[in-house]
Amino acid sequence: MTENAENKNEEIRIGVYTCHCGGNISDVINCEKVSQTLRNMPNVVVSRTDMSMCSDAGQALIEADIREKGVNRVIVGACAPSLHEQTFRGTVSRAGLNPYFYHHVNLREQDSWVHHNNHTTATEKAVRLMSAGLAKARLLSALDPIILSAEQHALVIGGGIAGLRSALEIARNNLRVTLIEKSPFLGGRVAQLEKVFPTGQNARERLHTLIDRVTADPRITIFTQAQLTGVKGYIGDFQVQITQQSRGVSTETAAAVMAACTQEVPDEFNYGLTNRKVIYQAYPGCYPNTPAVDWENYDGRPIHFDGKTIILKNEPKTFDLKVGAVVVATGFNPYEPRQGEFGYGELSQVITLPQLIRYIAVTKDNRNGSGKLTWNGKPVRNLAFIHCVGSREIDGIHEPHADGRVNDYCSRVCCTATLHMAADLREHFPDVNVYNLFEDIRTYGRGHEEIYRDSLQRMVRFLRFHGDDRPEVTAAPRGDEYPVLVRVNDHLTNGESIEVPVDLVVLAVGFTPRPVEDLIELLKISPGNDRFLLEVHPKLRPVETAVPGVILAGTAQGPMNIQETVAAASAAAAKVGTLLGAGEVKLEPFVAKVDLEKCDGTGACVEVCEYEDAITLETMTVGGVEVQRAVVTPANCSGCGNCVSACPNRALDVQGWTLGQYEAMVDAITLDLPEMMEVPA
Repeated sequence: MTENAENKNEEIRIGVYTCHCGGNISDVINCEKVSQTLRNMPNVVVSRTDMSMCSDAGQALIEADIREKGVNRVIVGACAPSLHEQTFRGTVSRAGLNPYFYHHVNLREQDSWVHHNNHTTATEKAVRLMSAGLAKARLLSALDPIILSAEQHALVIGGGIAGLRSALEIARNNLRVTLIEKSPFLGGRVAQLEKVFPTGQNARERLHTLIDRVTADPRITIFTQAQLTGVKGYIGDFQVQITQQSRGVSTETAAAVMAACTQEVPDEFNYGLTNRKVIYQAYPGCYPNTPAVDWENYDGRPIHFDGKTIILKNEPKTFDLKVGAVVVATGFNPYEPRQGEFGYGELSQVITLPQLIRYIAVTKDNRNGSGKLTWNGKPVRNLAFIHCVGSREIDGIHEPHADGRVNDYCSRVCCTATLHMAADLREHFPDVNVYNLFEDIRTYGRGHEEIYRDSLQRMVRFLRFHGDDRPEVTAAPRGDEYPVLVRVNDHLTNGESIEVPVDLVVLAVGFTPRPVEDLIELLKISPGNDRFLLEVHPKLRPVETAVPGVILAGTAQGPMNIQETVAAASAAAAKVGTLLGAGEVKLEPFVAKVDLEKCDGTGACVEVCEYEDAITLETMTVGGVEVQRAVVTPANCSGCGNCVSACPNRALDVQGWTLGQYEAMVDAITLDLPEMMEVPA
C-alpha cells in the first residue's frame, strides 16, 4: 500500500495525537472519543490526547512513542499547521524519524471553530479528518529538504533610511552588500525632514550618521542613479542586471559647470516650492557630494564655462551581479491631492504638510528676526490643518483614483506628524491661531500621545468631522479679511456647522506606494489591496514575499514612522542573515517530480506553469533514442500542482502531496461512520 519502493517492506506503525488545544478543540469536539475510535484503525499502535500537544510535555510523549513503541508515522490533530507544523516536524526529527513522516490535521480552524454549536457533528467530522490523515500517513515517503548553495551577497534596492539600515546590518553579519539607489543621492524622504518625532532630533544629522557608517563599511558597495533591469535565478543564486546612469560631470569640474548652468526646473526636494538647476545637489551636505545631471529634464543646451563649451551626455553602463537575496526598500510617496481637492491646485493658500515642512525650512533664515510666519508675502494669522487627505477614503463616496480604487487604509503617521507641526507652530509663531480638523486622532506610538497633549496645552483648536462629511475649502468673497474659508460640521459640538476664516490650509496627506511596477514584474512579487508590496503573513513571516529570497523593508510594505521603518529594516537584515549566513539554503521538498518512464514530452506541463524556469523540456537519450522530457528545477518550483493537473500521463506528482495520497484521503473521508463513532453531544 506504499508508493515508495524503499518503504515496501516496512511495517507502518502510526502514532495518533489529538490535542485539546487548551479547550479550543475539546470544548466542542469529544477528543477522547476521537482518540478511542482511531485507536482501532489499521496500523495505529498508539492514540493519545493531551491538553496541549505543542507543549514540551506533549512533544515528549510523541518522542517517547517513536523511541519506545516503534512509531514511524505521526499524525497530530491540533490548530493550524501554519502555527505548529514546524514544531512537530522538529519533534519527530529529534526522535530520529524523518520529519516528513509527519502529517498535521487542522481540527481547530476546520472543525471546532466552525461547528461550535453542534458537538456531535464536530466530533464526527474530526474522526473523518483524522481518518483522511491516517490514509495519507500510510503512503508517506521519506523526503529530504532541497539544499542550495547560497551566494553570501545581498542586493538592497533603495537608499532611504530602510535601505541604509538594512545594508548596514546585513554587512554586520559578514555578508557583502550592494545597495542601489534610483536617484543621484542617498537619504530618501528623511532627508526632507527637519526634526523627527517624538525625540525632536535633527533628521539630517541622524541620517548622515547612518550614511557615514554605511559608506565606511568596506563590505557595502553603493551605486546611485542605478536601477534593477534584469533578474534570473532563485534564492541563493539570483543573477541580476544593474543599469546605472552617468553622473554627467566630474568631481573636478562639477562646481564650475553647475555655476554656469542656466536651465532651471521645479525642485522636487522642496516639493516644487523653489527651483533648482538641472545640474544639482539635493541639499547642502548630501551624499554623494558631487552634483549630478537631471537627465530627465536636461534640454541638451550647450554650457559655457572657463572658455569651453560642452554638451552633457548620458552614458549609462550595465553590469551583472550574483546575489543570494534581494531586499526591496523602495519607500513611499506622499499623497498628491487631485486638482481642486480641498482647493489644492486652485487656491494658492492650500498646500500639503510636506510642503509646509520644506517651506519653513527654506525660509527660516529669511525672517529678519520678525518671528512671523508669512505666505505669499502676507502674515499667517489663522491656519487650518485637515487630516486624512488621501487616507481612509470611503468606496462609493470619495472619487476613486486612476486604478478605480480608493485609499481606504489609514496612513498611521499623519496624525502625529500633523500634531507635531501644530505644536511647533504654536511654539515658534505664537501669534498664529491653529485649527486642527480631524476625523480621528491616532497617536498610537510610544511617546506620541504626549505630542497630542502638548498641542492641546498650546491651544491648538480641534474640530471633528466624519469621513462621509469632510470639510469644504473655498475662496472667501472679494474684500474679506481672510482669503480662504473652511466649513466643517463639527461633531465635537453635535454637528454644528462652523466656518473658519484662514490664511493658509495645510493638508495632512497620507502615504502612497511608489510606482514600482517594473520591480513587481522583474521579481515576481505582488502588491496588496492597498497597492503596497505584500508580505506572506503579517505575523508569522512579516518581511518575506511569496518569492523565496526576496525580502521587504520599511515603507515599501505600508505606512510606517521612522522607528517602525528602522525596526522593519533590521528584521529584513536578520532574515537575510539567516538565509545566507550558512552559505546554503534549505527549501521544503514539496515540489513537482517527473516520472521519466511515463513522460512523453508533450509540454503540457510547461504551458501551464506560472513560474519562470520551474519546469522545462530538455533533450535526453532514452534507450538510445533522443527524446524530450520534462525536467523540474526544484528551486523555482512552488509546488502549486498546475503541471500535475495538465499532464495527460500522470507523469508528474508533487512530493508530499501525491495524487495517490489525495485519492486515499478522499476515500477515507467519505467512508460511512460505524455506530461506535456516533457519540452524544
